[in-house]
Amino acid sequence: MRIKKGDNVKILTGKDSGKSGKVVKVYNSTGKLVVEGLNLYKKHVRAKTQNEKGEIVDVPRPINASNVLIICPSCHKAARIGMKTSGEKKERFCRKCQAVL
Repeated sequence: MRIKKGDNVKILTGKDSGKSGKVVKVYNSTGKLVVEGLNLYKKHVRAKTQNEKGEIVDVPRPINASNVLIICPSCHKAARIGMKTSGEKKERFCRKCQAVL
């Protein structure tokens, strides 16, 4: 997958489309990722003891990686990512400004 933990991304589809955030976790096997503070859903949590009360918690859900674009740190625009090899090392680069990420 071309998107890594710590990248800033912009969401293209869904209820949070147009918003941007930082990638917290990447699931390579399913091709999904979790963005900090976005794609939150409510989850009802049961009380663990009798003295406690149940509560409603916001839980982030993963987004498909095809529904986000990375924000280039040099040109500050949402752009696709290209891959090029220099020797044995693979590098990611911005398709708009050709800067290495």
